[in-house]
Amino acid sequence: MDSRKVRKYPPLFLHLLGWGFLVLFLMWQPLSWQIELPATFWIKQLVLLVMLVSIFYLNVYFWFPRYLAKNKYLKFILFNIVSVIMLAVIIEQVQTAINHREYMDKAWKAAHDDMTRPKKKKDKLDYFALLTALIVIGISTSVAAVQNVQRDKQYRQDLEQEKINSELSFLKAQINPHFFFNTLNNIYALTVIDVEAAQQALHKLSRLMRYVLYETQNETVLLSQEIAFAQDYIQLMQLRLTDKVSVHLSPPEPLHDVSIAPMLFLPFIENAFKHGVSSVEKSSIDIRIRQETNKIFVDVRNTLFTDKRTVLDESNGIGINNTQRRLDLLYPGKYSLQMNENKEDREFEVHLELETA
Repeated sequence: MDSRKVRKYPPLFLHLLGWGFLVLFLMWQPLSWQIELPATFWIKQLVLLVMLVSIFYLNVYFWFPRYLAKNKYLKFILFNIVSVIMLAVIIEQVQTAINHREYMDKAWKAAHDDMTRPKKKKDKLDYFALLTALIVIGISTSVAAVQNVQRDKQYRQDLEQEKINSELSFLKAQINPHFFFNTLNNIYALTVIDVEAAQQALHKLSRLMRYVLYETQNETVLLSQEIAFAQDYIQLMQLRLTDKVSVHLSPPEPLHDVSIAPMLFLPFIENAFKHGVSSVEKSSIDIRIRQETNKIFVDVRNTLFTDKRTVLDESNGIGINNTQRRLDLLYPGKYSLQMNENKEDREFEVHLELETA
């Protein structure tokens, strides 16, 4: 079920609570007048209650979304003014039709023989009903405004989630196409020199592709699966590296499996290979993953080459901005991401701290 539809209407309990207070206001308070209220009083109050409920829902589900939410202020004000005046006029007409004032005078005299009820002039409007209707319209407008903000917020979140899902799907289809082509070429070359090594590499590639295509269909994967994926990716990348490049991955010891969003680590590891290795100079990539209670710490350090970009390439993978958007959406207030460039030590570092519970 679409979450926007679920949020469109307030919970039934809140409706009942609100109208319960209004019933107490209209029905309970008059009981303290120490007179025997005639049946006409309850008829008038019931009509008033029905009209107030009608105005409330008309304002929340018709006038607010059609006019005020679309900045048609004049029409919104006009409809509300007309509805309030009509309510006051109708209530006054109902009182006249059922001789409410006459019955109230009799009830008053019966309860207070020594007192005369103050005479009220006959008005075309019931000002108490008018004031009550204005209060109800104010409340209904506030409720509609809050609902509108919630719907807009949920709509934006849904759009963001759809965008993130499409970006992740793109990443699954891509990881980096050059990675697959290069790996296949390297495996082909291995078949000439070391058939057993080629078979192992082919097995790792198939395992990696299976993870990308099937395991990541779920919203979360196990930390052990994500680390195994990273290890396969690194070992396949090493097929095309020279001895001048040192790559080390240190998983948590001991590893406590927890659920995390899939492919969170890949952009940082991929970036280290893309921008932190050289075929002529010594270079290193050091990846450390730690766990402390309900937190995961990921540190990726690689050699810094000033002639290469050391930020995540937006054309490759999901990029740092999209990675941060995924983290914002999936782990709001539960992560910290830092990227540091140390030119003196010729080192680029990424530090991710993730709260998993």
